[in-house]
Amino acid sequence: MYLPAHFEQHDPAALQALMHEHPLATLVSSNANGLTADHIPLEYDAASHALRGHVARANPLWKQAAGQPVLAVFTGADAYVSPSLYPGKAATHKAVPTWNYAVVHAHGTLRVHDDAAWLHDFVSRLTARHEAARALPWAVTDAPADYVQQMLRAIVGIEIPLTRLVGKWKVSQNRSAEDRAGVAAGIGGAMADLVRAA
Repeated sequence: MYLPAHFEQHDPAALQALMHEHPLATLVSSNANGLTADHIPLEYDAASHALRGHVARANPLWKQAAGQPVLAVFTGADAYVSPSLYPGKAATHKAVPTWNYAVVHAHGTLRVHDDAAWLHDFVSRLTARHEAARALPWAVTDAPADYVQQMLRAIVGIEIPLTRLVGKWKVSQNRSAEDRAGVAAGIGGAMADLVRAA
């Protein structure tokens, strides 16, 4: 990824927070036909500095990419930025549209967990996390045990111990303070918060 120094994000806490808040990753791997991308929710585990997830047993990813380098791309907030949001445009008219975004590229080697106990523990924790905010959270134990075992046989666990995290926060850092304030006011939401914090 093209990464000018002023857009680099080095803060491990910020990188981990983006992966936690936006867990649907684009997992890029290579096979005999070239590059492929799978869209998989991945959980970051701070204790092991690894990503964990699962795929359908029918998905060839777990066989083709096992032991191979992979890249997981996590995309956070993004927004179109119109030149009309820059107060400085009125004076010079030297402005063009752009796109602001925050992304994390997570590099590592894919490992496979074809083990029912590992999978049961993982999907139970994953479910608990994503159901926590619901008034009546669903739990894996709410389904019949034989059905859960059947579902577990249909998936395979994956783990990616991370070797490198690269973050890019393109959030108007290359603009004046006045223009950044105009962008934040004009786009609102999570991206506005990132622009204000830059």
